Amino acid sequence: MRIGVPKEIKNNEFRVGLVPGNVQEFVAHGHQVTVETGAGAGIGAGDDDYRAAGATIAATPAEIFAAAEMIVKVKEPQAGERAMLRPGQILFTYLHLAPDPEQTRDLVKSGAVCIAYETVTDATGGLPLLAPMSQVAGKLSVQAGASALEREHGGSGILIGGVPGVAPAKVLVVGGGVVGENAIEVALGMGADVTVIDRSLTALDRLAKRFGPALGTQYSTRAAFDRLVPASDLVIGAVLVPGASAPKLVTAAHVKAMKPGSVLVDVAIDQGGCFETSHATTHAAPTYVVDGVVHYCVANMPGAVPRTSTYALNNATLPFGLAIADKGYRQALLDDVHLRRGLNVCRGRVTYAAVAHDLGYDYLAAEEALAA
Repeated sequence: MRIGVPKEIKNNEFRVGLVPGNVQEFVAHGHQVTVETGAGAGIGAGDDDYRAAGATIAATPAEIFAAAEMIVKVKEPQAGERAMLRPGQILFTYLHLAPDPEQTRDLVKSGAVCIAYETVTDATGGLPLLAPMSQVAGKLSVQAGASALEREHGGSGILIGGVPGVAPAKVLVVGGGVVGENAIEVALGMGADVTVIDRSLTALDRLAKRFGPALGTQYSTRAAFDRLVPASDLVIGAVLVPGASAPKLVTAAHVKAMKPGSVLVDVAIDQGGCFETSHATTHAAPTYVVDGVVHYCVANMPGAVPRTSTYALNNATLPFGLAIADKGYRQALLDDVHLRRGLNVCRGRVTYAAVAHDLGYDYLAAEEALAA
């Protein structure tokens, strides 16, 4: 199969779809890989590194899209990239379609076969291609929140871990999944006063056993949000409904009730955000203020640490990408129900139920699309 790796063009996005080591694996399986010049610069991988791994180098993204049977990326294709997709071409990347009607429309129109990292599953019900970035984003969320709490950045001037005789920041983590657990780990490590809120008693029990009495746990109710959000210095949104728009759990009224200089970090922004006052920002302009509360809503948080993020992502995506290349997308998806759940758009039809529901498309099951 001919595989193309374009340079990412989203604002301040320096990750890359394939690292040289993974290119070498694809080449060893008999596939041809073409990488856009400079695509790996953000992780310290030059064109010569890719040549040494067996790739050819293309001067423009147009060359990549024109020749490749499968495009391997990190972030969702931008408008100019979507215009270059063609019927039957495979797109393997993060998509996050539910809050993005324009992208969904363009992918449906393209006729491409679009497989989303974030909805591929595993035998335990996890999301193995989302998990590495969730780990990174969870850890980064506390770093970003701690920085935003500094007076210079618009915050209230609180040191997240406090000092002897001065109380630490109160941190509320909304959601106890992969993002939440990693945020808790870092926040507790920095000395914060941390509480997690979740509607899953199983998740709360797991986190309580891992972190012990240092972590406060709270079952998710409206009354709990009414009480905890206004009292918090930093709230981290870590909620995920796979493939669907995130629920708005922190309302505008909650934000209005918070102390001036408090901070919200919305890690769920890729799926529309879990705060009512959230809108996506970039690393170039990461924050804005609503009712005196600093909002950090960068839609590609792991892009801030592209080397760590890229290698972590490539470790997870490699076996799935090789399966698609070795077998062709149809057979690979038919053989693996977990990879099949990554199929979001197939030749003009929406094949992921949550996306179809949220955006008003007719839903066609992946199995039916593959059989057509």
